Amino acid sequence: MPFRRAATSFRHTRQATRRALLSVGGAWSDFADWFNGLGFSENAILLGFGVGIGAVAALGVVAFYRLIDVAFAIFWTWPIEHLPYAGFLAYRPLLTAAGFAVAWWVMRRFAPGNDGLNVPDVQAAVARRGGHIPVRPALVRTLASAVTLGSGGSAGSEGPVAVLGATVGSFLGRVFRFDVSRIRVLVAAGTAAGISAAFNAPLAGAFFALEEIVGSLAAGAFPPVVVSSVVAAVVSRGFLGNHPAFPIPKEYGYALQRELVLFYPLLGLLAGLVAVGFIRTYFGMGDLMRRLALPEAALPWLGGLAVGSLVLLSNGLLVGNGHLAVHLEIFGLVPWHALALLALGGIVATSITLNAGGSGGLFTPSLFIGAAAGGSFGVALNQLFPALGLRPEPYALVGMGAMVAAATGAPITGILLVFEMTNDYAIVLPLMLATVIASVVARRLEPDTLYSGWLRRRGEQLVHGADRDVLGALTVADAYDPGAETIPDGLPVADLIARLARGDAVDLPVLDRDHRLAGIIAVADLGRVAAEHQDLIPTLRAVDLAEPVEAVTPADSLLEAVRRMGVRGTDTVPVVDGSTGRFLGLVRRAHVLGLYERHLAGGAAVQAVSGSHAAPAGSKLP
Repeated sequence: MPFRRAATSFRHTRQATRRALLSVGGAWSDFADWFNGLGFSENAILLGFGVGIGAVAALGVVAFYRLIDVAFAIFWTWPIEHLPYAGFLAYRPLLTAAGFAVAWWVMRRFAPGNDGLNVPDVQAAVARRGGHIPVRPALVRTLASAVTLGSGGSAGSEGPVAVLGATVGSFLGRVFRFDVSRIRVLVAAGTAAGISAAFNAPLAGAFFALEEIVGSLAAGAFPPVVVSSVVAAVVSRGFLGNHPAFPIPKEYGYALQRELVLFYPLLGLLAGLVAVGFIRTYFGMGDLMRRLALPEAALPWLGGLAVGSLVLLSNGLLVGNGHLAVHLEIFGLVPWHALALLALGGIVATSITLNAGGSGGLFTPSLFIGAAAGGSFGVALNQLFPALGLRPEPYALVGMGAMVAAATGAPITGILLVFEMTNDYAIVLPLMLATVIASVVARRLEPDTLYSGWLRRRGEQLVHGADRDVLGALTVADAYDPGAETIPDGLPVADLIARLARGDAVDLPVLDRDHRLAGIIAVADLGRVAAEHQDLIPTLRAVDLAEPVEAVTPADSLLEAVRRMGVRGTDTVPVVDGSTGRFLGLVRRAHVLGLYERHLAGGAAVQAVSGSHAAPAGSKLP
């Protein structure tokens, strides 16, 4: 009887709770409908939410850093206070292994099946899932990352904080029932806020979100992303202080122009090669872990022992005090080969950490590896050319930006982050040069970045926020306009100019008698002819001004169509029949973008648009 009464009481309590939640949900639904009916402008909504997201994300970053400090106290401070130093050294790798095991267990217990929740996963969420990022797995990943970092794992804090900020933006967008395009902007704003608060770098945070999440400097996304990034920096400074993420030496710089034209390009080449090694080691380590015939629960212990041993051998330089540190001030005092070993150790330790159950980001380790590789290069140059008086510290700083650009595919972010840390315009010149060279070298040898490679191995093809799979799967037949205005090749240019006032086309296909494409006349070119060569107009025909262009067929992918638009530097590309060569219509960039958005949003089937010509079967426009 007591058991039955307890069960009945529990059932009644659960039902009451459910009714209360439904009541709250209904009230919130009414509030969201009321808010959306107020008629605020798009800019007002995005900027207002950008402020709120920036503040909340910054507080989340502060809380995350406090969690790292707590984990560091548990796995480092407490043991070193209660164990003899020799005993602590012996147990150090075991404590790191225990931290990895805890992080792995937290993820498996509270967020099973979520191996993402990182920057590439945010990219996929924006491109594929309408910006939907689940809240609980993101919070669990944040906790697991704090344990990983606090226990001595080699990983970055930027991944968790970027996801945390993105989750705030995604959650607010969904609870207020915003459309997909608005949610994506809020996700980008949250990402920018997380990076800005973590690195005290609002410019780098904003451009990281625009570069990696949005994929462009879109006019609609720029204001809320920047506002959110600035607010996050202001709020975080109130808790964490206004100082660079990494200590910057008081004296650094380059004094010789020959460094700029000779040594820094060589550093860019080195950074590109090291980035390729980092990328391949990281993914190769993941493949190796999957091939090992070991129980899944054993990997965190083995990986933690390996990483803890590497940290012990480095005297703690690989991880610092729980927050992955870049010790630039010592780079002028350490031999070049020791710094090179630190770079190699960072690559191996990070690859093991994030493939053996640990959680965290890859951006900050890229900074560490770049600083160690650049510092090693600077020290070696100083030893080779002692009379030049070179300083290794600026090479470490430039190496940081170059490595970020080459390893993560975010060159603008790499440049701005180092600039904001140093607040020194003089370093921008070698930084830009080395960053560009490192990016070119890395992409030449390794098409994948750390982010795109993670996605590709999960069947995703994204490049800076753009979903290549969507454009690759859709064909020209889905999007071209069969009713595009055309002109015969024999039409006098004088008559053509007179017709311009009656249309709004910017590219005019010129067709011969057999309806084959003779070329394209750009209206801008036609205007220049009318203004500068009026004496020739009576003698010219349309075919005389037609520019031969590459065309696409209905079977080609929209990705190919966009590529050819880029080659021509225009917003249109002609469509011809693959067998006969007859002109069928035009694909416009607006058609492609509209179809892309509808596809991602899961909207209704795209309707065919009729024109002056009959639309072929399957020809559709958004």
